[in-house]
Amino acid sequence: MNENVLNKLKILAESAKYDVSCSSSGTVRSGKAGMLGNTVGGWGICHSFAEDGRCISLLKVMLTNYCIYDCAYCINRRSNDLPRATLSVTELVNFTMEFYRRNYIEGLFLSSGVVRNPDYTMERLVRVAKDLRTIHRFNGYIHLKSIPGASRELVNEAGLYADRLSVNVEIPKEENLKLLAPEKDHKSVYAPMRYIQQGVLESSEERKKHRHAPRFAPAGQSTQMIVGATAETDKDILYLSSALYKGPTMRRVYYSGYISVNTYDKRLPALKQPPLVRENRLYQADWLMRFYQFKVEEIVDDAYPDLDLEVDPKLSWALRHPEQFPIDVNKADYEMLLRVPGIGVKSARLIVASRRFSKIGFYQLKKIGVVMKKAQYFITCCELPMHTVNELTPQGVRSLLLPKPDRKKVDERQLVLNFEE
Repeated sequence: MNENVLNKLKILAESAKYDVSCSSSGTVRSGKAGMLGNTVGGWGICHSFAEDGRCISLLKVMLTNYCIYDCAYCINRRSNDLPRATLSVTELVNFTMEFYRRNYIEGLFLSSGVVRNPDYTMERLVRVAKDLRTIHRFNGYIHLKSIPGASRELVNEAGLYADRLSVNVEIPKEENLKLLAPEKDHKSVYAPMRYIQQGVLESSEERKKHRHAPRFAPAGQSTQMIVGATAETDKDILYLSSALYKGPTMRRVYYSGYISVNTYDKRLPALKQPPLVRENRLYQADWLMRFYQFKVEEIVDDAYPDLDLEVDPKLSWALRHPEQFPIDVNKADYEMLLRVPGIGVKSARLIVASRRFSKIGFYQLKKIGVVMKKAQYFITCCELPMHTVNELTPQGVRSLLLPKPDRKKVDERQLVLNFEE
């Protein structure tokens, strides 16, 4: 790899780092005769986690960071004076294969700034994936960013070569998107989402008839929303996420705390640091909707439009609904066990399975993996004292569970000299 290509890679990997929607789905591509490499489930190499917890390495890079758009929140906006670079399709394919052969990466996450028009850019992204699959017999993971406004034909072709496709919503409300990115609209975002969904469903039906029919984006699609760049509440964000998850092919919604990359633009908030706690709370709420059978209106509503930053969303819900507790872990159904702070999906399943043979007590719950520090205030069993949320009050439980302020520990072995009079 020559120095010119390395310099391009350095620039384009730096430009790609603000896109967080690159977690691999963990789709399995086992080794095949005539194909190079397999997927088990430096610059531009990011570590993502599959759904089963495995850590995988992806080459995360842009095809180009030139862009015709001037979005206020984007580091690669047209008006920014920063190093620019463009990789040819051949250059990108070659160093992807070089990294793959050396076992640096297990896959490719490829995005791009928009040059000329969406179709021109999308066509080049598709060529990269097509060349990797058909010419180089690449059998690793490929995640392609679908360009908003790209034609259905190009999106359909991309789905034949990519494991996952994604198109970013960025800003949940269109009026706020128009404020920061006047050249964009939600229509151009949702159209590719529909194309991807239709492609996946049509492929699924085709494979029922013909076993060896090609798969279309087998890992589905994902999207990303920026948190804190505009005035949306957590309710606005989560209601949109909930609506997207109702589609059969939306696997993940990612939340990216806004980073002040263009501080000179007065349309943007002046944040000293990204809202990371809020971002984390949104991911926790997202988890409740996907795995804990919570409805979005139970997590946020008109009375509570924003998530509590001091406690996690499940604990916040439990403290707002003390009438639902305590529950008897030896009698409560699986759905109610999932709502107890400190009990996860795996723990709830183990409780249901274990209590068929004997009553469960405090030590069995700890052994199962229940976080008793939280759960003890919301459950009853044969060995727990009755100090629940009803006796202690929600505010009392909240104060007990809030993290204590950090205090610098004094080393008693250290001599302390006090010079104050």
